[in-house]
Order: sequence, then C-alpha cells, then structure tokens
Amino acid sequence: MVYPRNIRVFLALALLLAAAPAAATVVGPEDALMAKRAGSAAISPDGAWIAYTVIVPRAADEETGGSWSELYLVSTRTGEIRPFITGKVNIHSPAFSPDGSLLAFTTSRGEKAKTQVWAISTGGGEAFPLTKSKTGVRAFRWHPDGKRIGYLAVEESPAVEKDLDGKGYGFIYYEEDLRDAHLYIADVSAGAGPSEGEPFVIDGHVVSFEFSPDGRMAALAICPKNLIDDVYMFQKIHILDIAARTARRLTDNPGKLGNFAFSPDGRQLAYAAALTREDHAVSQAFVIDVAGGQARNLTPDGFAGHVERVGWEKDGRVLYLAGEGVWNTLSTVGAKGGERKVILHSRESGIVFEGPDCSKDRSQFAFVGASPDIPGDVFYWKKGSRDMRRLTTLNPWIYERELGRQEVVRYTARDGLEIEGILVWPVGYEEGRRYPLIVTVHGGPEAHYSNTWIGSYFDPAQVLAGKGYFAFFPNYRASTGYGVGFAMQGYMDAAGKEFDDVADGIDWLVSRGLVDGDRVGLGGGSYGGYAAAWFSSYYTEKVRAVVMFVGISDLISKRGTTDIPYEELYVHSGKKLDADDAEWKFSLERSPIYWGHQSRTAVLILGGAADTRVHPSQSLEYYRRLKMNDHPAVRLVQYPGEGHGNRKQPGRIDVLYRHLQWYDWYVRDKNPLEGPMPPLMIYDSYGLDLPVEQTETD
Repeated sequence: MVYPRNIRVFLALALLLAAAPAAATVVGPEDALMAKRAGSAAISPDGAWIAYTVIVPRAADEETGGSWSELYLVSTRTGEIRPFITGKVNIHSPAFSPDGSLLAFTTSRGEKAKTQVWAISTGGGEAFPLTKSKTGVRAFRWHPDGKRIGYLAVEESPAVEKDLDGKGYGFIYYEEDLRDAHLYIADVSAGAGPSEGEPFVIDGHVVSFEFSPDGRMAALAICPKNLIDDVYMFQKIHILDIAARTARRLTDNPGKLGNFAFSPDGRQLAYAAALTREDHAVSQAFVIDVAGGQARNLTPDGFAGHVERVGWEKDGRVLYLAGEGVWNTLSTVGAKGGERKVILHSRESGIVFEGPDCSKDRSQFAFVGASPDIPGDVFYWKKGSRDMRRLTTLNPWIYERELGRQEVVRYTARDGLEIEGILVWPVGYEEGRRYPLIVTVHGGPEAHYSNTWIGSYFDPAQVLAGKGYFAFFPNYRASTGYGVGFAMQGYMDAAGKEFDDVADGIDWLVSRGLVDGDRVGLGGGSYGGYAAAWFSSYYTEKVRAVVMFVGISDLISKRGTTDIPYEELYVHSGKKLDADDAEWKFSLERSPIYWGHQSRTAVLILGGAADTRVHPSQSLEYYRRLKMNDHPAVRLVQYPGEGHGNRKQPGRIDVLYRHLQWYDWYVRDKNPLEGPMPPLMIYDSYGLDLPVEQTETD
C-alpha cells in the first residue's frame, strides 16, 4: 500500500521515535511514550498469588489503537512471576474464583468479537469463555458459590434497527435511542459451557453491582438512563432479592456515588459518596443497614481529604482509602462511627497506592503503587507489617536515567490560604541560575496530583526536567484531597480563586529566584485546558506560551454542547444560564474568548475531533477569536476519531512531541511572538533527516 507523502513522513517519524534510545541519561520523550504500568491487581483468596495486568503502550509501527493489556501472576511468598496471557492482547479485570482455582477476566477474541468473561486455571493451560453475551460484557463478579457469574450488558438492539442501519437508515436519535444495561447471572459450573445467562430487568441503567456474602442478594447502582450525565449524578443503590426477582431502593444519596461493599455478615452496606449534591466528587464513607434506614457518615468532621473507596475488615470495621493532599491513606473505623485508625500511610513508604484488593480473611492486600520513580508496579502488604513489598519492576530502564528532584511544595495564596503542589527540578540544577518553567494544571477540577510518577504523554515531568525546565503541578482550590471545604471554593466561581492560586504559584517560584519570569509556559487538559486558555488571555502577562488540550474557551456554549450538563450545573456553575442576567454576564466574563483580544501569549490548541465532553467547537471558537484579532502565534490541531483525550498511539506521539516543540520554541528559546511559528511537521523541530521516496500519489 502506498501512503500519501505526509502520512509516510509521520510513520517514518513514529518508527524512529519508537526505536531511538534516550539521547543522554535523562528521560526522553520516547521513554514517556513506552513506559509500562500495572493496570490492576487482584489477590487470591488465600493470599498466595496476585493476578495483575500490565499496560503496554502500542509501538508506533503497530496497527493504530490503544495500549495492550497483558495478564501475569506473581507469588506473594517467593516472588515468582508467571506470564499467563501476553502479547497483543487486551485482558482486563482479573478476579479469582471463590476457591481460587480459576482466574476470570474480560477480553474479546476474534475479529468483531464481543467482550466476554473468560477463565483460565490458576495452574495454567488454555483460557475458555464463560459467557456469550450478545452485546458484550461491561463488568462482572463471581457469585459466592463459585458456580455462577454475574455480569452487566446492555440490551440488544431490535432486529429491525440493525436492518435499517445496514441500509443507510442508521440515524442518530440524540439521547433518545438508549439501551440500558442489566444484570445477567450465568451458570459457569463445570460442563455448562459459555452462557448468556438469565437477565434481571429492572427499570433504569445498572452501572455496577456486588453480591452479598450469602449470594441471596445483590446491591445494584442504578441511574435513570444510560447517559454519562446520569451515571455521574443520579446513581442510587438498590437491593435485589435474586430468588424473588424484586428490587427496592436503599439509598437516597444526593450526589455522586462511588463503590460499595456488603459487610461480612451481609447486614450492612458501606458506600463512598459525595456529601451533598454540590460536592463535586466522592468524598465520604457511609454505612447503611441493608434492611433500610438512615445512612451513617463515618468520615471525620472537617476531614482534610477525600474518601475514594470503601470496604470491610473481617471483624466488621469499615476500611476506606482516602486521598489526603499529595499522599493517600488506608484507615479503619467502626460501623457505628468513632475515631478512625490509619493503618497504612503512603507518606511513610513513599508509595502512593490504589485499590486495594484483599484476601478472604482480609489480612493480605494487593495494590498497584507508584512513586516519583515508579510509574506503577504491584505491591503486597500484610496487615500489621511495617512496609509494603514490591513484587514487580516493570520499568528497570528508569534506574539508568538521571531524574530531576521531585518534592512537595507549599506556598501562600494572595488571601493567605496554603496551597500544595509538586515541583520537579531541572536535571543538573545549578544554584543561582534561573530556569524556564512549565506549569501543568490538572483537569476536573475534581482531581489532584499525588507525589508519584507524573509521566503521561501530556504531563511528562521528567522529560521536562531533562530538557532543563522546572515542572510545577499545583493542587489549586477545587482540587480533591484537601476536604470538601477546600473543594467547594471553586463552586460558582469558575476561573476565580482556582486559577488565581496557579498565578500565585508562578509568582512564588519567581520570587524564590528559581524561575525566569519571562520564560514561563502553561498547559492542561479539559479543565486544565480551560486554565491554559485563561492564562493566555486574562493572565497573558504571566506566560509566554500555553498548550490548551481538550479545553474550554466559552462557558456559555460549553453548557449547551457538553454531555454532562447536569453535572456542570449541580457541582460547578450552580445556576442555569437563564437564572438572571448576572449569570449570563458572569459566564461571559469568565470565558477566555471574552479576554482573547488582549492575548500576547503563543497558543497551541489540541483536541479530539470526536470529543463529547468538551466539544471541538470550544477549540475552534478560541482559535477563531484569536485569529480575528490578528494573533500572530496560534495553531489548532485536531485528532480524528479521538475523544476527551487521545487513546491511540499516533495522537499520543503527536501531542507529546508537538507540545514540547511549542514550549522549546517560545519558552526556552524565546522566539518572538511575531516571528514564524515552529514547523508544522514536528519532525523538523527535532532535526530528524527523514528522506521520503516520491511516488505518483504525492
């Protein structure tokens, strides 16, 4: 097949980047692109083995697509690692059967195959399918008896719709032609063969579920419609009596819902949820009697953190994982309340952990953990022991690189509030010298940076450090991890104190004598992309260049084009646009397009052409606004088929190299805004000699 010239050049670039070793001992862009990480970890009932997935970025010369996901087992006793299913595969959600003899997971095998639950003996052998869902499995759980599997799948479209679709009548009926997901329970006992199972059709869309310990009930998280907005804001927990096939609503949580788990005796349910409808993230640990009644909030008063997941100890105490600043903790508390006990703190080990998954007796734990020099490995912890034990080393090459020092920093905002963040120093830092600075603003804003490896294709901290930049990652007001009160300071105040905190962080670094105030760049994705646009317009004097990735430029049109309008209304803006004239004015004045005319910042705009969260029109509006004001340095690049972030490797390669090129051109090298922009084809900026054979198709 002969590709057009521009495609051949890009493929040649991608192949070269994938094969090239790091130019020096620092972390290079190619390292960031190919770093592996553990995706999930599940521990066997007896705690002897941990099944884990490894996320392997797809090489540039492979067929376009997302990362691969391989399956491994590691012994918690000897450290032996057993590759189970590896190569060009996509294995997800490994889970041991109750007796530990089988390991189930989801995958699809074969062209156009649906995702199904498969299983493999923990002793090895060939995998075999457990389900044959017509529409594909979204999530699954082992039934406690070990002979059944529960899974979620959407309803099948009627045959007439499929027929019409094949004839060119597959029209889009916006937010109306929806198919809900239901719970199916399938017999997977020996000899049963793959089964579609029995559906339990309940009004609404089932998002997640858990079986009770005796298997007689299931707790279901249900929202009214299969819409991402409903999933965000309107989930409630229902209790299903499996034998009677009846369900009743259990919770009346006012806002967002996280995970949930039955107590060991099956009489209570713990769940993570928002405190109020306005609370923009899951933040609290609750317990409610399965028979019904009032939920009890077990979260400490004034808790300066966010509860992320809940579970149980064997003795009936509630276990919960929380983000507390740039660290996280695992704590226990009585089901009726009382003082919490922190049993594991990431600050002590330096490992920020996710999960966890625990053994049957709830004394042994499997985690995916990360640190400033660990992108994501598997860790084991036995309750009562001092430290977690690292069982994998997925990126040994990191120890051959020189890393920039990473530290937790705190500074005082203009109104006196302390703000925390992560600062990565340039490799080879020399005291007394001022360095260029790149600030990366997280999205959400319901998120935060932890003191861990920061190294995706858009926020490659160590790549920046290796190129001689300070890299700064502030947890501005509205971030999670600092309590509901801190988070709520962004409510009804978009781009207010939130982005003032970021500006104050820049000023603080300049005042310390570390940063050259004339060489500052800033970027972010989603809400962070909003910050990039805001700093290129309202705060244009503070930054030479920005990179706006899937970002917001117009709060008014954003409300009418996003797929989460109620989430935006209830936890961010707090008012409908037509509430009063002041709301229209406020939304306009907090939009970067309002201030775009004064921009004196180089603006690179990137985003997916199929983004439903922040519509591509947000990028186009800002681009056009700047161009019509004769802005000399604005560029818009969109990625076909990509949504709210790039999943496939060509778009990730381009975003990484293109935004580094932009920063080098305008921030590091201080090319004038009025001069030529960096080359459109990114290979030119890296001096790569890529001869291209001329063909008749050029």
